[in-house]
Amino acid sequence: MTIIRSFLLIIYLFIYSCGSNVDSGYSIIISKKSEFSKNGDKISLKIKNPSNKKIENLEFNINNIPIENEYVLNNKLGINTVYSSFTINGKLINLSKDITIFSSNTPKLYTYKIINEFKHDISSYTQGLEFDDKYFLYESTGQYGYSSLKKIDFKTGKVLNKLFLDKSFFGEGITILNNKLFQLTWKENIGFVYDKSNFELIESFNYNISKEGWGLCNDGKFLYKSDGTEKIWILDPESLEELYSISVVTNNKIIKNINELEWYGGKIYANTYQFNKEVGIIIDPKTGSVDGVIDFKGLKDKVKQHDKLDVQNGIAFHKKRKTFFVTGKNWNKLFEIKIFENQ
Repeated sequence: MTIIRSFLLIIYLFIYSCGSNVDSGYSIIISKKSEFSKNGDKISLKIKNPSNKKIENLEFNINNIPIENEYVLNNKLGINTVYSSFTINGKLINLSKDITIFSSNTPKLYTYKIINEFKHDISSYTQGLEFDDKYFLYESTGQYGYSSLKKIDFKTGKVLNKLFLDKSFFGEGITILNNKLFQLTWKENIGFVYDKSNFELIESFNYNISKEGWGLCNDGKFLYKSDGTEKIWILDPESLEELYSISVVTNNKIIKNINELEWYGGKIYANTYQFNKEVGIIIDPKTGSVDGVIDFKGLKDKVKQHDKLDVQNGIAFHKKRKTFFVTGKNWNKLFEIKIFENQ
């Protein structure tokens, strides 16, 4: 017992000597002009000092970049961290506090028009949807023991090729780039790369900072991966390394549970899971700003109602027809739609 107490005392002294704000009462005070801070807004920073002792060597930084006590926001959208360090009576104090930066843009509102309806396998728990350059439809499905990858003739619903994943994997989003088909899994921290023509496995890859796989799309150069948080990760398609991330935000909200993704017109179109089951969003891939909200209300009502019916998920753009195709988890229909701004 004496050895354990001595060990804990050493740990405590080490933490204290390195600088601690535990039970100190010190904190960072961020003064801002509004609840929803935007880039271009000015904030002022100071330290709450209940001891009234002299603060020396005060420094502030945001995301580890030095800043002054007064600062005009010019940072990535989403959660940023303000840090400070100072000394009181020779003791080093380190503090941190988060500030969220929202988009300056109010999202435009969009709606849809149904062009066609096609058959969809009602047993498919749809996680990913994508057309190739020959306009075959590829679908990834989820659920342990039932996850699969399929190539489909969308007009007839005929399955042209199918691969079942091992029962230990829960299939998620897919995308196609350079004749390679990329597929994510949910919590298994692994993705797969296949030869698109025959579904032969080329390689697998592990996630890095992100811990889950949700949606996937590409812009012809990079992959974009959602992980169930507000973040979308940009991946190198060769090394499959996570290069950086963006946070998805509106002018007043952080949007989490970003699900299936599709690239169209320089934007990311996304389903959201459990945020609003009948809403899609249009995201600026450079900043994470939500530029549009798509009202899909009523679409789910048009499919067969049954006990396993779940949320809308699956969005793919058909370049030749210039339309979107959407479906959902255990839906019996695949809808061809046009999306347009709500006037």
